[in-house]
Amino acid sequence: MTRKLNEECGIFGIYDKANHGNIASLVYFGLFAIQHRGQESAGIAVNKDREITMVKNLGLVSEVFNDSNLAHLQGEISIGHVRYATLGSNTVENAQPISVKYAKGNLTVAMNGTILNAQELRDKLEAEGAIFHTTSDCEVISYLIARKRLKSSSIEEAVEKVIPMLKGAFSMLIMSPRKLIAVRDKYGFRPLCMGSLGDSVLFSSETCGLDTVGGEFVRDILPGEMVIVTEDKIESNKKFCGHKGGLCIFEHIYFARPDSVIDGQSVNEARVNAGKMLAKLHPVDADLVIGVPDSGLPSAIGYSLQSGIPYGVGLIKNRYIGRTFIQPTQAMREKSVALKLNTLKSNIEGKRVVMIDDSIVRGTTLANIVKLLKKAGAKEVHVRIASPEFIYPCYFGTDIPSREHLACNKYTHEELTKKIGADSLGFMDVKTIDKIAPDSTTAFCKGCFTGKYPCNVGNRE
Repeated sequence: MTRKLNEECGIFGIYDKANHGNIASLVYFGLFAIQHRGQESAGIAVNKDREITMVKNLGLVSEVFNDSNLAHLQGEISIGHVRYATLGSNTVENAQPISVKYAKGNLTVAMNGTILNAQELRDKLEAEGAIFHTTSDCEVISYLIARKRLKSSSIEEAVEKVIPMLKGAFSMLIMSPRKLIAVRDKYGFRPLCMGSLGDSVLFSSETCGLDTVGGEFVRDILPGEMVIVTEDKIESNKKFCGHKGGLCIFEHIYFARPDSVIDGQSVNEARVNAGKMLAKLHPVDADLVIGVPDSGLPSAIGYSLQSGIPYGVGLIKNRYIGRTFIQPTQAMREKSVALKLNTLKSNIEGKRVVMIDDSIVRGTTLANIVKLLKKAGAKEVHVRIASPEFIYPCYFGTDIPSREHLACNKYTHEELTKKIGADSLGFMDVKTIDKIAPDSTTAFCKGCFTGKYPCNVGNRE
């Protein structure tokens, strides 16, 4: 019953042509930078002389890795993964990367996304004798690539044969004995970019991962593109390119770090733009604009800039709440809000406050935040949401729940305003949400707002 949405995972990889030594440390720092994309498990696999060494476990990057196990991860090619389990139970077996041994050698895969037809593919393979050790989509993909490789002249040819079999969202890194391959689905649901560190080639879910290891951004992987890195060259296969794209709009609203740039668009600027648009759509007489940390802060700044209402700090986030904090009862879940957020009473007491947040999922936690603000002395609390109303589920790796659990389906606008205790409530306009990202080189998926998805999701209600 969390308030926030969660995105399935993040990936980072390197082909160490510059011989940096312990490349696992670079992957470690890259994963640290994209930790926000998944906090349930982490893993790093390294290829040295065609042998795979891997460390993965449940927990944060800082919990899974230490100086000792990183020192043992030596090699020329490495990929890493942080996971949030939207599908498949949260077990060590489901932690990625997934590595398999087969007749042609070793194959290791890390992916971000959700394959809509994964169960159908798994059932067919199991009927033909395949044995799976996890419930992860990634293992199904690994098996398919290994199987196709037996009748292909190269690993990239095998991957090219598998891509049309996959329906859904996937940004992947594939490590073979001699190659590192990056693949993004033809809609570009999930971000993936390429960078450089000297002569070494980097891949990351977000540009902040490149920045953290001292890398230089080269370019985004195009929707539908496959990039193959070998010891002496970098090749691009654009056979599946050409679609207008369908990047999840929530990368800009909430998922990505604000210091990242995705498909040409600064995430921070997109969020500031969202705040400016909200101020035009839903103006109000107020004394102070505040944001819900952290994703609501840039939009609050934008709202302030456009409206002229001063921006200030009204909520303080406790950054030391463990990811495993247990909330067995509704009463404890409500108490957890006070543990995660506290009010800066001196800033908000006696003031009419505009509070900006990124979304409303179920509405429960937002109601508790409004209650905290009014208890601290806010005269009025006007809630502004930097996204349209959630009224449909997501099928591509974001854990937006089924429709009956979404607050905007359960209540009318007036009922929801009353439920959260706000003096007024305003959402972003779904028809103009694209305008928050004017520099984006790709179109967006807005299915959770409209029910219209870039690809056919079938009968999944």
